[in-house]
Amino acid sequence: MGKVVHSKSGRDKGKYFIIIGIIDAEYVYISDGDLRKIEKPKKKKLKHLGFTNLMADEIREAILSDGRISNSKIRKFLQVEDIIEEV
Repeated sequence: MGKVVHSKSGRDKGKYFIIIGIIDAEYVYISDGDLRKIEKPKKKKLKHLGFTNLMADEIREAILSDGRISNSKIRKFLQVEDIIEEV
């Protein structure tokens, strides 16, 4: 959890997300804090995700400690990381 990924297929292709839950060896829950909010995350197959080297440590700790995280934190983190990656 907390890993930053991008979608390799589907309508959300090319968008960045954070893994917020692990279902099993094939599926995870992802959220971008905007279209896919933390309250209703997207279930996605791992084979359809591209992994980055980025880890959202603050978000990961919040999920593991009390499970409460805000959509705005996810959005802000992904916006900053998109800018860094584009440079």
